[in-house]
Order: sequence, then structure tokens, then C-alpha cells
Amino acid sequence: MISKMKNLIFIGPPGAGKGTQAEMICKNYGIRQLSTGDILRSNVSKMSPLGISAKSFMDEGKLVPDDLIINMIKEEITKPEYSNGILFDGFPRTIPQAVALDNLMDEFGFKLVRVLLLEVPDAEIISRLSGRRSCRTCNRTFHILHNPPPDPKECDRGVCDIYQREDDKEETILKRLSVYHNQTSPLIEYYENKGKLAHINGLGTLEEVYKLIEKEIE
Repeated sequence: MISKMKNLIFIGPPGAGKGTQAEMICKNYGIRQLSTGDILRSNVSKMSPLGISAKSFMDEGKLVPDDLIINMIKEEITKPEYSNGILFDGFPRTIPQAVALDNLMDEFGFKLVRVLLLEVPDAEIISRLSGRRSCRTCNRTFHILHNPPPDPKECDRGVCDIYQREDDKEETILKRLSVYHNQTSPLIEYYENKGKLAHINGLGTLEEVYKLIEKEIE
């Protein structure tokens, strides 16, 4: 029944732990995560009519227009795997996108249960991401404080080649956070005014944060 569907929007800064929490939510509630990046890539790879149109913009280095993204979402949510509910991740990012999504959900009779805002201070995000290290040899990820990489001579998977990804460098993280805050601030006000926003403290353990989310969903 549509009334029992758990349609959610997940918002949070890079490094806040959204991915892990989203996986737990989808597993425990039997809902499907919808990433606009994934469906965009899928449409382009399959060369669907919408994908062909989107690729023309991408090839010119332009943003894919909102109406194309919304039409992709419209096609996607009619699939049976979304019948129990949808967790929107990475969309909407702007007020026009939020309004378009509202209209689309109204069209299908879907009810938005909650917009989950996972809040983690910038200083913590910088610490989490800038401390990450990756291995070119085995593709494992480490953290210099919480999960230090092994001594190259003692690694059980061969000689480690540890490096810091560009995305994990502090200068890049600060730019990503700036973009996030600029995009998200209007959305926070938009959904607060609708009474849909839930502020989730993202500083606890995985289980503690999940319990806060679960309380808002139920």
C-alpha cells in the first residue's frame, strides 16, 4: 500500500557516513536507494532516448537539465523494485529540483515521510576525510588515526603503496564542503517550512546514529 511506503530524502555532507546509513535503512525497511548519478550513468550507457539527450549536454561539459533528470526519475520509480519506498540520495540539490520532485511524487500519489539531514561539524568531516589513506596495491582504505595502514614490509597482501587521494586532501575537502553548504542551506529551509526535515546528529556510533534515524522514520 502506498500509505506504508517509506519515501525518504537523505542529505548530508561528504564523509558524514550517509552511504553506510543508507545501506542499513534500505536493508531494514526493504526500500530501494535511488541515486541520480547511477540512473544517469545507466541511461547513458544503455543509450536510452533520455540518455542520448543527457550525453549531448555532458559531452559539452554542461550540467544535465533538471527536466531530463526528473524524467529519468519518473521512469525509474515505476519499476517494481521501488514499490516499498524510495531513499533519494543526491537529489534534490536545489529548490527547483525539490519543487519538481514534489510535483512528481504528487503525480504518483507518493508521500514523502522524512527528509533526513545528517549533521556532522566541518572540523570532524575534515579529520575523517583528510586522515584517509588508500593502497594502490590492494585498494584497501585506511585512516592514519583509527585504522593506520600496515608497515609495507609487514603487509599480508604484498608491498603496500599507500597514498592520499586528491578528494581526501584538505584543500579539496574544504571546496566540497563549501559547495555542499551553499547548495543545502536553501533546501534545509524549504523542507523545514514543510515540516519534513529531521536533524540527525551524525557524531555517534553507527548504531547510535541509526537509532536516531529510525526514530524519525517510524
